Amino acid sequence: WGFSSRNSQNNNCKFKTSLWDMTDSTKILLIYTGGTIGMVKDYKTDSLTAFDFNTLQKNIPELFQLDCSITTVSFRQPIDSSNMNPKYWSKIASLIGDKYSNFDGFVILHGSDTMSYTASALSFMLENLAKPVIVTGSQLPIGDLRTDAKENLITAIQIASLRENDRPVIQEVGLYFEYKLY
Repeated sequence: WGFSSRNSQNNNCKFKTSLWDMTDSTKILLIYTGGTIGMVKDYKTDSLTAFDFNTLQKNIPELFQLDCSITTVSFRQPIDSSNMNPKYWSKIASLIGDKYSNFDGFVILHGSDTMSYTASALSFMLENLAKPVIVTGSQLPIGDLRTDAKENLITAIQIASLRENDRPVIQEVGLYFEYKLY
C-alpha cells in the first residue's frame, strides 16, 4: 500500500498524483474501491467499465469550484460491494493510516449495497479521528445523464474539505448518500 510517484502501481492499487493542486487548499485523498459510482457505460458493448479517474476534472468540471486539491487512488481491480469484507476494510483503514498526515480529508467511493457496513467498520478501526472520512456511492454510473453519482461525489468532497477556524468541521467517519450525511 505504499504511495509512490505519478501513475505508479502496486499489487492492489493504482496511485495517481493530484488532479489539480491548489497549494494552500485542503488536500483530499479520493479512494475508489469499486461500485457503480466509478463506472461508465460502454455504449458499444452495453456494459459497464471502470471510470478513468484521470479524466475526473474533464467529466466533472464543477469540482474546480471547490477549494481543494484532490489526489486519487483506485483499487487495481474494482471490488463488487457484495464481495467487500474485513480484508478490504483493513486495506482501506491501512491506506488512510499511511496517508493520514499527508491529507486533510478522505472520500471513499464504494458500491452502495454494503457501503454502510464499510462505514461502520471503519468507524471502529479508525479511532480518535481528527479528520473526515466520507464514504459515498451511487445508484447510477457517473457517466449517465441523470446520475446521482456526480452530486454524491461533489458533496462528499465538499463535506470532507469543509473547515472552520482552520479545523475540519467533520472529524469522524460519515456516509453521504441521497442528500443526507449519516
